[in-house]
Amino acid sequence: MRPLFIISLLIVIGIIAYRNLPPEWDPAVPLDLRAEPGLMTRVKVSRLAREPEACFAAFAASGMLLTRVPDRPSDVSCGIENAVLLPSSVRVTPRGPTVTCRVAAAWALFERHSLQPAARQHLGTEVVGVRHLGTYSCRNVNSAAAGRRSQHATANAIDIAALLLGDGREVRLVRDWHGDDAEAAFLRAIRDGACRWFRAVLSPDYNAAHADHFHFDMGPSTVCR
Repeated sequence: MRPLFIISLLIVIGIIAYRNLPPEWDPAVPLDLRAEPGLMTRVKVSRLAREPEACFAAFAASGMLLTRVPDRPSDVSCGIENAVLLPSSVRVTPRGPTVTCRVAAAWALFERHSLQPAARQHLGTEVVGVRHLGTYSCRNVNSAAAGRRSQHATANAIDIAALLLGDGREVRLVRDWHGDDAEAAFLRAIRDGACRWFRAVLSPDYNAAHADHFHFDMGPSTVCR
């Protein structure tokens, strides 16, 4: 069989296979945030930072409503673009934090596929509320006088301090992280699960500045500590 014929045959087979891909395998189909994660999920999540409209398309395809926030230009690298009010299936306190669409998408995946499974596994209940320490703050990393801007400066991050459970318990990082009980195991499972969806995940193990909260962001750096 001639090499040219073989190459042509493989091209035809590839085209046919591509046209008949199931939606979860097709990179052109918007990410379904409610579907079980598959091999293409991470690939599609990575597109969200490069293609903001792909992020909004993912929420539309998932049947999830968004409240968009107007863009806010800035001359000091603290602008807000393609932002929304954080959509959540649990109560978020303080209410209505502003985040980039890609943080919202990562949060939706984290909530469904990491947070609630960890709560059920380790604590026998579900999370009904989250207490955060903020999303948007025009400042440098660690609030330093000089240096690079924090991901909070563009609402591309969220800090989580505590979680309220369905049975009335509250799990707080500042109190429960260093234990050896179910609450501590739950918090570590949250940290590890968040690393599947967020680009950067910082816990009390990272440094003293994070002793009382998780930091999740969708910036350019990848870290899981």
